[in-house]
Amino acid sequence: MTSAVIANLQKLVGTPRDGALLRFSLGNEYLKAGDADNARLQLAEAVARDPAYSAAWKLLGKALAETGQPQAALDAYRQGISVAEKKGDKQAAKEMAVFARRILKQLESGRAS
Repeated sequence: MTSAVIANLQKLVGTPRDGALLRFSLGNEYLKAGDADNARLQLAEAVARDPAYSAAWKLLGKALAETGQPQAALDAYRQGISVAEKKGDKQAAKEMAVFARRILKQLESGRAS
């Protein structure tokens, strides 16, 4: 089921207001609604439009992890950490580093078994 917020945001896709912030907002709402696949698509578009959007990288990593793509999630977090550090966004970099370590441990334990 599409929420009213998602429906309203979808109306703006393809208009002059379409941009990284709109795609981030859509991705965030899709994640809240439990639709990680659509979230992943919107967040990938957000970082394509603004590669320096550290918050979008963080949510993209989360969406990728939730769609069963741990390596892609790890790559997104690493990219996001780099972006956040360049911008001086220390908190976002720290959060993504924690998530990246968790995924790395998961990947390493999967290879060990």
